[in-house]
Amino acid sequence: MESQVAFTVGEEHIFGVLHAPERRPAAGIIMCHGFTGHKAETHRLFVRTARDLCAHGLAVLRFDFRGSGDSGGEFRDMTISREIEDAQAAFSFLAGRPEVDAARLGVLGLSLGGCVAACLAGREPRVKALVLWAALCHPQRIFDRRFAEFGEAQWVDMNGWGLGRAFIENAREVKPLAEVKNYSGRSLAVHGTKDESVPPSDAADYKAAFGERCRLHYIEGSDHTFSSFPWMEEAIGESRQFLREVLGVAR
Repeated sequence: MESQVAFTVGEEHIFGVLHAPERRPAAGIIMCHGFTGHKAETHRLFVRTARDLCAHGLAVLRFDFRGSGDSGGEFRDMTISREIEDAQAAFSFLAGRPEVDAARLGVLGLSLGGCVAACLAGREPRVKALVLWAALCHPQRIFDRRFAEFGEAQWVDMNGWGLGRAFIENAREVKPLAEVKNYSGRSLAVHGTKDESVPPSDAADYKAAFGERCRLHYIEGSDHTFSSFPWMEEAIGESRQFLREVLGVAR
């Protein structure tokens, strides 16, 4: 069953889709989309993933961060810290749903959403499983690459997106590799070997930070968003197996 859901952060509405399996209460995850992404994601990657996981016994909440997709707010106000706040609200919303077993919860994040997911896992003790897809782990590089574009401006036009100065400055402050030291659960890092947006070495850096609690899986030849059916099926399949094992989903 799929249903439209909404919750608030401050005075702004966040909109999402909840996928709930027939067997309940179910283990559940939230999905954190990438930079300029949305709850469906490119080539409907999040839709396909959520429906697959739901068919295999997991409840899934995919949602739009504030300033993205259908949610309230403006993109130019977006920062990584604000997205962590949104992810925390989404996680608590999912934990409170009657369809969900609040003792068996996880988070999956793509790209910048992977950075958000890693930080959430370090702060939220209820996270039992963490899946990182092509996850960014060095936000400082965004500051180094883009800060000079701003001059005295508070935001710049980035292909029709208003990229805020606050985002760039906040990127210098967020330290996901330090955050994950507080996470005691298990994790899976999935990354394409031909990713030109986030280097595959970021996955190795997450693996080094987690140690034996992390499984690293490279998809040979894949780009940043697993944009072919074999790559997508491999990413979903590896994640499904990991989540069902860690969250105790019966076959």
